[in-house]
Amino acid sequence: MLPKTEPASAEPASAPAPAPAPDATAPAPSPLPDQSVPAPIPAPRSTPENEHRYDIDVMRLVASCAVILGHVSATFLTAVDREESNGRSAYWIGHIGDAINQFAVPMFFAMAGWAVLMGAPPRNSSRMWQRIRRNGVPLFVWTGAYLVWTWLRDRNDKPMTDLSVDALFGTVQPAYHLWFLYAYIPIIMALAFITLIRVGQRPWSLGIALVAIAGLPQALPTIGEVTGWQPPPVTWSFGTYSVVYAAAGALLFSLPGGLSPRYRKLMVPLFLLSAVGVLWYDTQIHYPIANAHPFTAVMTGALLLGVSRIRVPERWRPNLGKLAAAAMGAYMVHVFLVEEIVMRIVTEDVGPVDGSLLLIAMVLMTCVLSYGASLLWGRLGLRRFLG
Repeated sequence: MLPKTEPASAEPASAPAPAPAPDATAPAPSPLPDQSVPAPIPAPRSTPENEHRYDIDVMRLVASCAVILGHVSATFLTAVDREESNGRSAYWIGHIGDAINQFAVPMFFAMAGWAVLMGAPPRNSSRMWQRIRRNGVPLFVWTGAYLVWTWLRDRNDKPMTDLSVDALFGTVQPAYHLWFLYAYIPIIMALAFITLIRVGQRPWSLGIALVAIAGLPQALPTIGEVTGWQPPPVTWSFGTYSVVYAAAGALLFSLPGGLSPRYRKLMVPLFLLSAVGVLWYDTQIHYPIANAHPFTAVMTGALLLGVSRIRVPERWRPNLGKLAAAAMGAYMVHVFLVEEIVMRIVTEDVGPVDGSLLLIAMVLMTCVLSYGASLLWGRLGLRRFLG
């Protein structure tokens, strides 16, 4: 609001009163409201404040079980050393199962992009650090658990101290599946950093952490040259493809109505055709296919559009929410089961029928036990430590 004007003077208009000399000691007037910094605006949302996206819960379950399918299928390939001549049925069963799961990692990036950019943008850097801890603490707890497990089994290829240091900078065996979090955490940090700047905040702590992550691969070799220490490889990073999946996920998941039933049905043959393309590439060109490959992208997009905005019946929603909350824990623990149970059962001499049934049985068993364990420690209040 502009300042009030002085009352009209009794002097004639031709003889205005002289303006007073400015006082150098007087404080400077405050800026007008239209010159001040605008108040931060909330980050955009694709859903109402209190709406829960049960279709995202469905997708989280599908992607989590697909990861389990992929790792169980890999045991068939391991049994024949990835050679068809060592067991034709096991070879093709393993590749078919692995091809079907190829969308899983890109889909997790897509859901991350939707959550940070559209679904539930962070209000401030403190809230974002809570999300980072929710992923980071289970990452290191489970890394330690896998290292202790292989130490007890006398299967570590390096001393525990060396492996523990290596795990600070990148994934280690046998926790090979945790590589994803070394990419997932930096990308949600970067997306949150941009989102918070966009709404007028200054998330310095996130910025400093991102600078450290970006400079670590170059700083460690320099330190090694000076000290003689052999630094471990650094995998705290993300590639272009993961950023693209995150941005595309934010866009597609936020479409208000989703596909019409007519077009949603077309996603099924599109998904199957892309899976055939993945199978062809894995067996004829190179295994494994890259997450950035067009076949993988089409498969991911087809499933995303086919599931996004589907209506989940009311009676399913409570149990669906519980299972979705347990998905991360199931992802963390399932490799124990794959390594200790599945790999002992799968052999190279399976036939096409019994091998297919064995694959289905092993996937169901691993999913049930993994989710059961995760639900159990969720009831015990250990979700923050175990995922």
